[in-house]
Amino acid sequence: MNMSVLMIAVGIICWACMAQADSAGSVPAKSPEDVQQVLSIGNERYVSGRPAYPNIDQRRRTETASQGQHPFVTIISCSDSRVPVEALFDRGIGDLFVIRVAGNVAGTNEIATAEYGVDHLGTPLLVVLGHTKCGAVTAVATGAEVHGNLSKLVDNIIPAVQKARANKPQATGDALVAESITMNIWQAIEDMFARSEAIRAKAKAGGLKVVGALYDIETGKVSWLGGHPKEAELLAGAPAKTH
Repeated sequence: MNMSVLMIAVGIICWACMAQADSAGSVPAKSPEDVQQVLSIGNERYVSGRPAYPNIDQRRRTETASQGQHPFVTIISCSDSRVPVEALFDRGIGDLFVIRVAGNVAGTNEIATAEYGVDHLGTPLLVVLGHTKCGAVTAVATGAEVHGNLSKLVDNIIPAVQKARANKPQATGDALVAESITMNIWQAIEDMFARSEAIRAKAKAGGLKVVGALYDIETGKVSWLGGHPKEAELLAGAPAKTH
């Protein structure tokens, strides 16, 4: 291959990379279905090892600094260092409004922050993102001793483990932990619906979609679980007292 042909080939490759990044960085339509599709496509890029790294340059920093943030999704995720939320969805600055807490629980602080995302920032999609091999859920499911303020945090996980045991009475070890992780995703959504009038009202009116998702820390794949199996019942029920 002569030098001119090589330069043309390099130029084509660079143009394709820039086109992919520009396309990936475009603002999605504001429907929850479109937003979820954007996240799914980003996760596919991440899993395949071909991320576009959208919206992480100086121009994006300047834009969000001067024009404010306009994220298109609110995500409650675990603080686990193996769950890099922006990276696993291949998104950049100002795209995701992320709330990270051990065990992706929905306590007072997390719910209040989620309210800011869906009510003030206007994100049409709210995701509770759990992950495989979650240490906080494992601690509760296995009866491990926890210390300090962590004991108060994992109180939010206890109902999920109880439901997991009721669903699968014979489950132990990894099987119980896996079921508890899923139940903990639903528990966080239940807690938000019970304790947040803003989230409940917006979801009931159709202005907000709330879904669960599970991230596999080994494969990098995000599996979408959909809305809570008892969402209609939860939205129709009386709100619980805050605690």
